[in-house]
Amino acid sequence: MLRIGLLGAGRIGRVHAKAITAHPQSQLCAVSDAIEDAAQGLAAESGAEARPSDEIIADPSIDAVLIATPTDTHSDLIEAATQAGKAVLCEKPVDLDLDRAVACQKSAAANGQPVMIGFNRRFDPNFSALKAAADAGEIGTPEMLSITSFDPAPPPVSYIKVSGGLFRDMMIHDFDMANYLMGQLPKVISAVGTSIVDPEIGAAGDVDTAVVTMAYDDGRIAVIKNSRRAVYGYDQRVEMLGSEGLLQAQNMLENTLVKSTADGVVGAKPTYFFLERYMPAYQAEWDAFVQATLSGSSLPVTLEDGVAALAMAEAATRSAQTGQPVAMSEILKPVAK
Repeated sequence: MLRIGLLGAGRIGRVHAKAITAHPQSQLCAVSDAIEDAAQGLAAESGAEARPSDEIIADPSIDAVLIATPTDTHSDLIEAATQAGKAVLCEKPVDLDLDRAVACQKSAAANGQPVMIGFNRRFDPNFSALKAAADAGEIGTPEMLSITSFDPAPPPVSYIKVSGGLFRDMMIHDFDMANYLMGQLPKVISAVGTSIVDPEIGAAGDVDTAVVTMAYDDGRIAVIKNSRRAVYGYDQRVEMLGSEGLLQAQNMLENTLVKSTADGVVGAKPTYFFLERYMPAYQAEWDAFVQATLSGSSLPVTLEDGVAALAMAEAATRSAQTGQPVAMSEILKPVAK
């Protein structure tokens, strides 16, 4: 049984609280949040105690912490928790600044505690099945990857201003998915972005629509498409073309009903947002963390993976700003073990 401290009681913190309390091998013991009422409320719902983050981290009876706080606190909390001897699952991204994330990676490695980054989409049953089929050679040699990720509506501009930008905030999930499916970092990243959904997003210095192309040493190609607006729902698809076939992970729909009449064929829309689409993935992610931590085995997603995805976001941001391809070797240097 793992005794858990949850740092952050916002929307994503509440998602994680459900996964922790539902798991037979984890107990949510303490919750913290900068907004005391939020911590008190979630703690009461979860049978836990509301406490300050530093007290949770310092408590020797807490085995692990889950970090679901604002991004600019992630690196500091990872370092403090690992120094206190705790295992960590931290929401993405590691940091908004790549140099700070790399420094955090070095510090956590020196502290010797496991750190997992919350790229929950790796645990989605559909994407996992595609990965397994590709690895089993069911389409021959994978040659081209396409990832589509469209949100149903843009977030408030107040959020955009502190998010770090579309590439670091939204597309970072897709960068990690590309690494997961392709098995390595790309050699070169090219990006184009624009703000055609909401001009205020552009005025805030961000984009709301973007396409990234990634080229690999072995000649493979991957493409990521992001938009902050898809009026029909949360569009989440992956397609992999191989030498002997095609693999597709399609959208999850609101229901499976299809009406066929003389007027046409009508089906349901995709589920509306990530809470409906990815809740099973969050539960599987938490189970993977619990099992790895209790057994002492390797984590399925690491701090290194988090730094790699952030480096790709940095490369894409530079490419979109300059209009030029960016080599990953210019962005990410090997971290000494």
